Amino acid sequence: MNILGISAFYHDSSCCLLRDGKLVAAAEEERFSRRKHDAGLPVEAFRYCLRAGGLDLVDLDAVAYYESPVKKLSRQLWAGQAKGGEVDLPWLDALQVERAIGERLGWDGPLLQFDHHASHAASGYYFSGFEGAAVLTVDGVGEWATTTYGRGEGASLDLFEEVEFPHSLGLFYSAITGYLGFRVNSGEYKVMGLAPYGKPRYLAQMEELLFDGPAGQFELAMEFFDFVGGERMFTERLCELFGHPARRAEAAIESHPSADPRADPVVQGRVPGAGDRRKAALHGWGSCPQLCRQRPYSP
Repeated sequence: MNILGISAFYHDSSCCLLRDGKLVAAAEEERFSRRKHDAGLPVEAFRYCLRAGGLDLVDLDAVAYYESPVKKLSRQLWAGQAKGGEVDLPWLDALQVERAIGERLGWDGPLLQFDHHASHAASGYYFSGFEGAAVLTVDGVGEWATTTYGRGEGASLDLFEEVEFPHSLGLFYSAITGYLGFRVNSGEYKVMGLAPYGKPRYLAQMEELLFDGPAGQFELAMEFFDFVGGERMFTERLCELFGHPARRAEAAIESHPSADPRADPVVQGRVPGAGDRRKAALHGWGSCPQLCRQRPYSP
């Protein structure tokens, strides 16, 4: 059985080809378009995977899409229109993905859609080599889930607990990335890279932003963040908390004390600490000692 998987329309669009459950080919669209983090439909990556597998389009049994557009739209409608956004936006059309795959890739066969975090969990577990494992996914947001806990046994994969939007370790990290003057969904690695060079000067402030709950749950102090309809991911309260305005992207890094490398370890230290507590919660459910963890960004 040949299944071609697609991730598209957010960032780093890509494709992979599975033949009888084994990976044959995988590629990101940016390798062909030369546009960093290309978010468009991965037409060239799709064609590459077919060529690498020696297949024509008619040889595919199914195309799989990495998330559920309908479930995602329900969360987007709940969040509301972003400030300054246009009313007639493509994201209001949950069927655009299906149409794009049909019209631009020529595919009219079965289109399988899976929840975003189930796709993360599958990519971590099924290629781990483990016969069984605890599974933890940490992301910005999928449809509604931002963190999931699960268990894999043989070919079975069960996600049994989740944390829902807007409480998100990934969005927390991206909000701090934006506050420090780096591009969200791109500059997180810069924050991570700067982290080992400094001292935790803002630990007390960071402790006010994230609170742990029972059974792997956590909450963000949402008065400091604006993931719901805002023009940026943080509020003025965050600037007041740190005592500095957000750094302008073009400003020299030394000009903003909170963007100095000495401040960054607090972000890197606080979020992985939260990640360790997620793993401890997963262990408390009696999962096996092997852990498969999926985290697209630094948290």
